[in-house]
Amino acid sequence: MAIGAPKISTAAAKPHLIRVSKAAAQFEREPLVRPFGFKGNYLTELWQIATRLTSASGNTATGLATQSVLYGDAELFAAHTEMKGNAMMFALVQKTLDIVKATAFTTPVDLQEKILPRVIAAGKEITGRAQLHYNFILNALVSIDNAAWLLYAAENGYKTFNEMIPAPYRAALGYRNKQIAVLFQVPYSMPVADVVKAVEQGYFIIKIKTGYPGSQEEMLAFDMQRLTEIHHALKDLPASNTAHGRIWYTMDANGRYAEKDTLRKYLSHAKTIGAFDRILLYEEPFREDLTEPVNDLGVRLGADESVHSEKDALQRISQGYSVLVLKGIAKTLSLSMRIAKLAEERKIPCLCADLTVNPVLIDWHKNLAARLAPFPGIGMGLMETNGDMNYKNWAAMKSYHPAAGAPWMEVQQGVFDLGPDFYARSGGILEEVKHYDDLFR
Repeated sequence: MAIGAPKISTAAAKPHLIRVSKAAAQFEREPLVRPFGFKGNYLTELWQIATRLTSASGNTATGLATQSVLYGDAELFAAHTEMKGNAMMFALVQKTLDIVKATAFTTPVDLQEKILPRVIAAGKEITGRAQLHYNFILNALVSIDNAAWLLYAAENGYKTFNEMIPAPYRAALGYRNKQIAVLFQVPYSMPVADVVKAVEQGYFIIKIKTGYPGSQEEMLAFDMQRLTEIHHALKDLPASNTAHGRIWYTMDANGRYAEKDTLRKYLSHAKTIGAFDRILLYEEPFREDLTEPVNDLGVRLGADESVHSEKDALQRISQGYSVLVLKGIAKTLSLSMRIAKLAEERKIPCLCADLTVNPVLIDWHKNLAARLAPFPGIGMGLMETNGDMNYKNWAAMKSYHPAAGAPWMEVQQGVFDLGPDFYARSGGILEEVKHYDDLFR
């Protein structure tokens, strides 16, 4: 339900100049239930980063992030041990804190624009990679960006997510969805029986990870066989939340497909088995260097990893991509607000995709997804979350959330129900998270 732009306090027109006097970061290693595969490789753990910023005026804020080196730079991930990749990204977090302490800012968007050139240079130096992927940089910035947003709210007296949305981004984030549909992610190794169980629990949008490891031929053969197995199991199962009464599919290759013809073969196979009409969208199928038009494939394509700025988003839109995927928990809330503004101005739908983040970060992302225009064909917000199926210590991680037990935290029949309490408390993200704050004591 859209209710127009939120009311913002008059103080928002003149935000304070913020100077960071102290900054520190800590991390926790969280093991996964099983190796998690995408981008042709596998993760076994994810580091949870906590960054604490203290302003010259005495306000303190702790921002969180989940590091995913495989998402950030798949080639770097493959070239090192998993531990070494995480250590390099955390080293970039620490180096960036020195840059932040030397940079006064008014809004977190302003801060990010000021520090990016120096952070990019530091990232290349730390990793020894002249061609370090931009997403590695952005992922390292997430905890700092989130802390900056919380510090910005404290400095200006903002009590809710609505209040801290800067004026240029209010129109893009002016909706109030009562529900958010949840994409149920299916990695390479998940048993099909688990997918069927998810549908029986009420999930009605199934996100299939494509781009299997190996050559392009091996990848395509596995991806097609995987779709056949999943569709065979789900094709006759009903879904009460879809207009056609059947399960929707989305796919995500994380840029593994080298050529359009490879995707054409996959889509042709989908038509052969009767799955094509179930495809809601296909996320980031192609490598970033593929710049030819893609609006002749017959499906809605979403741009994710390849969008690092407004310029990248415009490039993808000009190619024929018709969805922009926001990853505030992977590429910063500041960048996601900028991309959401561009999308709203061009009436391009957006969804929020996961990074297997912790429960607190899910609500950071939920605040974003809740305020986007309802997704076409779904009639509500759309986001992915998969931490519950991947973290070994998920129950303990949920207990860290300041609103643990709140009804909006649980998926019911494939959706998050967002009542007035969710919006009043901003999903709990502006409240103290004691577990992570205690890392600094």
